[in-house]
Amino acid sequence: MLSIALRTLRARWTTFAGSFVALALGTGLLAVMGLALASAQNAPQRAPERFAAAPVVVRGQDTLRVPTAIGVKTEKLAHPRPVPERTVAALRALGPVTEDRSFPVRAEGGPGGLVGHPWSTAAFAPYELSAGRAPRTAGEVVTTGGWAAVGERLRTGHGTVRVVGTVDDRGFEDAVFYTDARAAHLAPVSTQLVVDADPAEVRRTVGEHAQVLTGTARRLADAGPDRDREAVTALTALFGTAGGVAGFVSVFVVASTFAFTVAQRRREFGLLRTAGATPGQIRRLVCGEALLVGVLASAAGCALGAYAAPRLAAWVVAEGLAPAWFGIGGQVWPYHLAFWTGLLVALCGVAAASWRAGRTAPAQALREASVDTGTLTRGRLLCGTALLVTAAATLAVALLTDPSDLLHRKTYVSRPMLLITAVALLSPLLVRPLTRLLAWLPSRLPGAGGMLVRENAAASVRRTAAVAAPVLVTVALAGSLLGSTATLDEARAAEARQRTAAGFVVTADGGLDRAAVRRLRTVPGTVVSPTAPSAVYVLEEGVALIRSEARAVDPRALAATARVPLTAGRISDLDDGSIVVNEEWERHTVGQRVTVRLGDGTRRSLRIAAVMPMGTGDNGAYVTFANAPGATVDRVEVTVAEGADRRAVAAGLREAVESSGGRVLTREAWLSATAPRADGTTRAGFLVVLGIALLYAGIALAGTLVMATSGRRRELAALRLAGATRGQVLRLVAAEALTVVAVGALLGVAVAAVNLLGMRGALFLLSAPARLVLPWPAMGAAAGACAVVAVVAAAVPAGAALRRRT
Repeated sequence: MLSIALRTLRARWTTFAGSFVALALGTGLLAVMGLALASAQNAPQRAPERFAAAPVVVRGQDTLRVPTAIGVKTEKLAHPRPVPERTVAALRALGPVTEDRSFPVRAEGGPGGLVGHPWSTAAFAPYELSAGRAPRTAGEVVTTGGWAAVGERLRTGHGTVRVVGTVDDRGFEDAVFYTDARAAHLAPVSTQLVVDADPAEVRRTVGEHAQVLTGTARRLADAGPDRDREAVTALTALFGTAGGVAGFVSVFVVASTFAFTVAQRRREFGLLRTAGATPGQIRRLVCGEALLVGVLASAAGCALGAYAAPRLAAWVVAEGLAPAWFGIGGQVWPYHLAFWTGLLVALCGVAAASWRAGRTAPAQALREASVDTGTLTRGRLLCGTALLVTAAATLAVALLTDPSDLLHRKTYVSRPMLLITAVALLSPLLVRPLTRLLAWLPSRLPGAGGMLVRENAAASVRRTAAVAAPVLVTVALAGSLLGSTATLDEARAAEARQRTAAGFVVTADGGLDRAAVRRLRTVPGTVVSPTAPSAVYVLEEGVALIRSEARAVDPRALAATARVPLTAGRISDLDDGSIVVNEEWERHTVGQRVTVRLGDGTRRSLRIAAVMPMGTGDNGAYVTFANAPGATVDRVEVTVAEGADRRAVAAGLREAVESSGGRVLTREAWLSATAPRADGTTRAGFLVVLGIALLYAGIALAGTLVMATSGRRRELAALRLAGATRGQVLRLVAAEALTVVAVGALLGVAVAAVNLLGMRGALFLLSAPARLVLPWPAMGAAAGACAVVAVVAAAVPAGAALRRRT
């Protein structure tokens, strides 16, 4: 049988081309994703930056540690603690102590992300003056890089300053250095310092009150020390999702292609059965063909992966999705994984088709009619029904038990696969009525073209289902993924609109100081509500340490400037001894007491004053400023009193925050600026996933239609003999292809709509605004691309067949 399989591949190479390309591409994608994942796990440890030349860095505690029955649970504190004053005094006895401070700076014409430091810390990077001198007065600064020249005057949010010196850019920050006294005025709290003393002596002096950092551990004192780990986590999610989708779609396409190939070769298998071949030999023949295709395609895919992986790494670095160090290493296991997975996919994809081939009766050799029979086998019907029931049951369970899980990215990326597979398996049951529905109007038009399109597509159920399936996958994925993010973003934006009642919102990079807030309160005709970001930590069920985002507020002012959604209690009941929580908390009954850790780790027992619905997840806790030590006001919501002049109020607000670098936005402008948007990693992930789906759809469409059209030579010749012109026949073939693509697109839209209805139900149960958003442009573009491929793949072989005049 192996020799027959080899001869079959040689004679029918066009039949297996689609499966070969799909498998090679899938194996290549798996190799690329495996290499990328392996490289992401081997991240080098980042070296110290700002404190590379510092002898010892002492940093206040920035991690909350809570003992539980199953060990110590840790979380990063929202507001790291400063080094205790007694400890600082003891350290000064050991050697010189330099307090470090960091604060945002906004300068006209300067780069974004400017940060201010005391000049005395510049030597620890080390920075060296490239021009000018060190700052001596409060109005003098030194800048990094070449964006400002010595003698230039800069207008900043902290007043106008003069550049008296510059230092070379070291690549990790854009900094402005002030005198130590001015930096201490702008950032009174210091959470870390440098000590020039023996590290062992420093550790004995500090004890458990702070962290002592030496060697490579000094990188923990830099800004964003975990940014590489966070980037690697995002990359792992991106490549893992893309690899999973590649595996799913490749199995789908290969199985569909092999099934259609077997159906096309019924007469051939009938002849083999007539010649004495047993069903087992027929099955071994089909499996042998798949094995040969799988070996060749997997080897080609590994070569493709080796070529593409370094280029993918360069792209994610150039797009800012990965750190500059990210590159493909020399790991071998991803190639093994991709090769054997590709081979397994080929064999799994042909398993059902080989069983069906083995059941071919000898009488099939005499078959002349092209009408399909037995297109929906009992096994296919049972599997499709089981998957459909499973999809419905899991959705119902999620809605009844944990609807918030349906809003998580991993859920709305993976859940559509179940429903897509179920509908694809049941598609032979659906394509015939859909085809007749779509072709009803064209079939009523003058001429026989519409009727022929309807009858040909409806009679060839297996071909129609095989062509519609990849379109279904592409359109359903586009609608489900993009529609889920759009629906969720719309719900979050609607929540923000409902919650915001203020006429103006004042913000500033790095926050607003107390003086700026006091000046805002003096603007006549306003109610001012300052809020600050913080966090609270609660130990649930005795073992889970949960961090909840929180905002520090003035309860009375908040009630006048915001519409906080509540299911119980009143926002005005919030005081220094209470907290507002949401329904996701283990304890969420008004009047109950809950033990929390504040943003700096302080333990408090607070009474629940009010309860909010869960919403989309943005309904965090509310506390007073007394329970948010270290929190800095980053937003001030302002309501204009009745009868007050809005223009005068806006002018007064701008004047109040001008010296602090604040910005005054109208409600509409602030909502637009803070509207939820997908980040770069999410966009890139969806682009990769949809690109994979579209590419596979093109391969499957081209392969299936080339095989199907090549097998219709006698039918097309009969149409010519009946008087149809060559152009009419080609238009008929193209119309059939478009009709079948439309069937697949309709099924894809239906699957996407059902998935999005599940998310809409979850939003409704979470008391969040729920409006279903279908991404029509994206789904239309996917269907249009499939239509172009289908028309070309059907018309080109049809034209070639007509030229042969069979």
